[in-house]
Amino acid sequence: MTTADRLRAEGEARGEAKGRREALLELLSLKFGGVPATVVSTVGDADSAQLKAWSARVLTAGSLDEVFRG
Repeated sequence: MTTADRLRAEGEARGEAKGRREALLELLSLKFGGVPATVVSTVGDADSAQLKAWSARVLTAGSLDEVFRG
């Protein structure tokens, strides 16, 4: 893998994670109303696997706490 390929892959991964963060925050806002700054920070610090899990939980959670529990 060339340096350019590696940099491209890293950029794509960062872009994907950013998109997941934005989508999760939008879903949380639509379902639960305003999203506290602590939740925004938590989402901002999460890795892709955690973001994916939380995004799936939004569908069945009755509260913000239920999304982030577990």
